Amino acid sequence: MPKSKVAVTLESTLLAELDNLVAAQHFPSRSSAIETAVSEQLARLARTRLAREVAKLDAQEEKALAEEGMGAELGAWPEY
Repeated sequence: MPKSKVAVTLESTLLAELDNLVAAQHFPSRSSAIETAVSEQLARLARTRLAREVAKLDAQEEKALAEEGMGAELGAWPEY
């Protein structure tokens, strides 16, 4: 996937920590470390959003919708 350059402004203490991680070879470069951090945060936000949306659902209503039209078939299913 093509990459684009962006300018990022960081607090000096944060930059020092970032440089320490690069020096300790946790990341090959500042860019790699920042890209990883942004990617992980975006994934975390996506999971959080999904969890918030799922929490809005009514479990009983969802079950009723899932079982709708399965009247005769429901008794034929094995019990788990």
